[in-house]
Amino acid sequence: MAREDGAAVNARDRLVSAADEPDEKQLESALRPARLDEFVGQQRVRRQLSLVLEASRLRGRSADHVLLSGPPGLGKTTLAMIIAEEMGAPLRISSGPAIQHAGDLAAILSSLTEGEVLFLDEIHRMSRPAEEMLYMAMEDFRVDIVVGKGAGATSIPLDLPPFTLVGATTRAGLLPGPLRDRFGFTGHLEFYSVGELELVLRRSAGLMDLAMTAEAFAEVASRSRGTPRIANRLLRRVRDWALVHGVGRIDVRTSSAALDMYEVDARGLDRLDRSVLEALVRKFGGGPVGLSTLAIAVGEETETVETVAEPYLVREGLLGRTPRGRIAMAAAWEHLGLVPPEQAAFRDPVLRRVPGVAPEDPLLFEDGLGDGPGDGDGPGV
Repeated sequence: MAREDGAAVNARDRLVSAADEPDEKQLESALRPARLDEFVGQQRVRRQLSLVLEASRLRGRSADHVLLSGPPGLGKTTLAMIIAEEMGAPLRISSGPAIQHAGDLAAILSSLTEGEVLFLDEIHRMSRPAEEMLYMAMEDFRVDIVVGKGAGATSIPLDLPPFTLVGATTRAGLLPGPLRDRFGFTGHLEFYSVGELELVLRRSAGLMDLAMTAEAFAEVASRSRGTPRIANRLLRRVRDWALVHGVGRIDVRTSSAALDMYEVDARGLDRLDRSVLEALVRKFGGGPVGLSTLAIAVGEETETVETVAEPYLVREGLLGRTPRGRIAMAAAWEHLGLVPPEQAAFRDPVLRRVPGVAPEDPLLFEDGLGDGPGDGDGPGV
């Protein structure tokens, strides 16, 4: 847990981080859609969720409990607010880290009104005693409160009004099975396409009264890592640049200049991402190199490289994870303007000795390889 918290702190220092920043909440709230038909992207989840909410309204009952999973910045909090708005119900917001005792959860549940929507962000970080209390609350709308200690302790049942729990998590695999099974609807949010991000940016620009060309929208969207939160953050930085330089209508040259000044390149990589690739390619010849060695080379903690920089680099096909360490894929060399050596990504002798598998087999580079103790930092690397 400490590693996750530490990575989150480092992530907030980056313009292209999808982590939520406290000073941005008011700005983000102004840009959030209020209705499901205003929500851009996530077509599959939107259709399924719309059916769930409409059926609940027709039955005149609270909606089933909803679990939303996916990377940060894709709209889980926004969907929770939309669910409350669509159901015409009040919204109560809390988070898993804030509920460390069963009594904390009991206090929240006992104060809910009928039909109220309870949103728990990062629900996978809730304490185990609180999770066990939540099982009964979700299924039977009842909790047992223990009064006293030892032999004199008594359990007092407390009935709860029907409510809808909306849980959000970035790591659905950490949720215990009994908790996942109690959600009536589970939606997984995917990264956005450039076209969908352009629609998000057009809506946000309209609310911010910004005049932009179609090419400018496309430029900002292409650098946003498939994440609306990052897209809106970059849009605000472009707006600031245009305001300071007296630009009335933002074109592609203006947006490019603004984002170049903030060191966000055409592929959405920032200084940390490029530092990792530069070290991997120029200092270690494309690898393989161990995680801790790579972190030392870029002057960062291993947790920062692994949890902040690597996910996007792996997703973009720029970096690979192998049993002997990290390697630069051919796309990394090309992105840095270098010519990749022949079969640069497959020079590891360990990989060549894997029986029955061709060197280009993508299964060799699945996430999880090389995640054991040492992670490629053993002798010979």
